[in-house]
Amino acid sequence: MASSSSIAVPHHVAIVMDGNGRWATKRFLPRVAGHKQGVDSLSRCVQACIDRGIQVLTVFAFSSENWNRPVDEVSGLMELLAMSLSREVPRLKANGVRLHFVGNRLQLSDKVQAGLRQAELSTADNQRLVFNVCFNYGGRWDIAQAAQMLVSTGQAITEMSLDRAMALAHVPDPDLLIRTGGELRISNFLLWQAAYSELHFSDKLWPDFDEAALDEAIAVFRTRERRFGKTSAQLDGSKGVFAASSKTQKTKAA
Repeated sequence: MASSSSIAVPHHVAIVMDGNGRWATKRFLPRVAGHKQGVDSLSRCVQACIDRGIQVLTVFAFSSENWNRPVDEVSGLMELLAMSLSREVPRLKANGVRLHFVGNRLQLSDKVQAGLRQAELSTADNQRLVFNVCFNYGGRWDIAQAAQMLVSTGQAITEMSLDRAMALAHVPDPDLLIRTGGELRISNFLLWQAAYSELHFSDKLWPDFDEAALDEAIAVFRTRERRFGKTSAQLDGSKGVFAASSKTQKTKAA
């Protein structure tokens, strides 16, 4: 498929990768088989984002609420994370991808924490795509930890200071937030950062989400008029859809 980098694309895409378990259940497979298939879909999505000139990709891999799932599924997800690190990180490093793992690491094993740190260190110099993997993450946790950080250092809690203390302070807010699986909610994902994100809901289960589905989401995004509180008349005519994108609203460096 031809690259879409020559047309306007969102700077930062965030995705709730929903539907792995249902994909497996429909095929009479254990749920963890759907998660394994989802890793392959994610690998394709990362490459598709690179090909289309997207600068930041953030995915919801494991929420703070997912600990409530069956023990065997949680255990399988942890094993899958370890396997994915060993298999995917060298490939991501060679492809110019910089990895960030975002979330509360205190509940993770020492081995998993060490693996996350090593993956981040080994890709730290890459600049082609910033790839944020939200693991043991929740939007409410993120806001709470930011507030706690400010209180502990004696800083006033303001919108600006909270923004700088959030777990994704190293990148601009997402321009486009996609959720697969047919559900119409964001489920505690990027509650602070998604304030002005364009939302796109896909009926495709995550293992079936392909390059064409990503292109569809981008095409829908390009039709949206992003006003950020202004009126249509205030926007700059032909550049109205993109002139006020979050890329220019914030000065965070990706």
